Amino acid sequence: MAMKFQREPTSEFAITAYTQTSVSVGGVEYTHSICASHKGAPTSWPVRAFADITADAVAQAANVDAEIVIVGTGRTLRFPKPEVMRSLIEARIGYEVMDTPGACRTYNVLLSEGRQVAALLLIESKG
Repeated sequence: MAMKFQREPTSEFAITAYTQTSVSVGGVEYTHSICASHKGAPTSWPVRAFADITADAVAQAANVDAEIVIVGTGRTLRFPKPEVMRSLIEARIGYEVMDTPGACRTYNVLLSEGRQVAALLLIESKG
């Protein structure tokens, strides 16, 4: 099921649509996991499955000057082990973990509030 966001995006880096196999930022569709940020165009996030969410993968978000990171864990909410989140804790960056649809919505809300936010969004392939 595709989810389109109806509000006018407040930023060129807002998420404009989400499906189970893609996310669109600023109207550009991505079919792989991404790191979205208030600062720039999304970058590829080297995660294909929940098991790939490692400390190194999460550390990518510590480099985008965010005050909070939203971690989207795919179609369902799953919690990474605490040591996976250590780089964010050590950098004093807040984080929330939720399913990817919820992460997309929360990212947009925080972005519209002018917050320095990043989202690590797991896009799982069909299966």
